[in-house]
Amino acid sequence: MFISPAYAQAGGGLGGGGMLEAMLPLVLIFAVFYFLLIRPQQKKVKAHQAMIGALRRGDKIVTGGGLYATVTKVLNDQEAMVEIAEGVRVRIARSTIASVLSKPEPGAAPKPANDSGTTQESGGGGFMGKLLGKK
Repeated sequence: MFISPAYAQAGGGLGGGGMLEAMLPLVLIFAVFYFLLIRPQQKKVKAHQAMIGALRRGDKIVTGGGLYATVTKVLNDQEAMVEIAEGVRVRIARSTIASVLSKPEPGAAPKPANDSGTTQESGGGGFMGKLLGKK
């Protein structure tokens, strides 16, 4: 009545593709996940392991908890001794190190924390020196 007999007799529209057409969307989704999620994460993990493997005494680091510290001793493959304040040393797991901020210069003497690298004779003097005309 309402359906034309030609539409009712047509058949076989779903059987033409086979297994390849059914699996193609799944393969494409896996490829996208691999290149956008899995592969970059593997590179990040490999770079983090290389950074932790190259950890040396004197390195300035940031831990996963946000503590800034200086490595005083690498104890073993899993632990390091760090100094978080003057005279305060703690043992941490090396895997909790988030980043290495700076590496010490070989053979360079440590610079005092309050030394800006300039002196009064070499043109330092700060704000008041500039106000009074001292260069």
